[in-house]
Amino acid sequence: MEKRNIFERLRSGEGVNMLDNDYGNAIAHMNECNKICFRINNTEPDATAIRQLENQLFDGKLDETTYIMPPLQVDFACQMQLGKQVFINHSLTCMAAGGITIDDGVMIGPNVKILTDNHDFQDRMVLRCKGIYIGKNAWIGAGAIILPGVAIGENAIVAAGAIVTKNVAPNTIVGGNPAKFIKNI
Repeated sequence: MEKRNIFERLRSGEGVNMLDNDYGNAIAHMNECNKICFRINNTEPDATAIRQLENQLFDGKLDETTYIMPPLQVDFACQMQLGKQVFINHSLTCMAAGGITIDDGVMIGPNVKILTDNHDFQDRMVLRCKGIYIGKNAWIGAGAIILPGVAIGENAIVAAGAIVTKNVAPNTIVGGNPAKFIKNI
């Protein structure tokens, strides 16, 4: 059986000890992402320069119709997939070790946090990650927090300030802490 690399292990939800030798590759990638985010966040407002840096962060895979407004903090950009016509407002934080997929047409308000990482309750040096999926045309309101393992359905709306701990059905609105069903769209 072929050994999986650290990024595959993190995406799979396997417990990964941060002291493992393999984790050094993850740290190296995270440090590179931090450097690029620093450059993005400290560049004078210049759409071309910022766009080039954001495209570098996402390894040249950022669709030309997707717009990300700085500042932002992304720790594992290699674990993220962004669709077409995505709009991300300022101050996005992504802890993406477990994988984040943001589908076409998604709108994300300012100060949103998308968090795939957690620690083992018995051994806090062990990461336990769960991926997050945000479906087509979903809208994530300002200040929302999306927690590990959540899937947000197509056309769903997450109200401002919501803390999403469970899946959100398509064509629904959720809000609160923890986020609860408000109504169908």
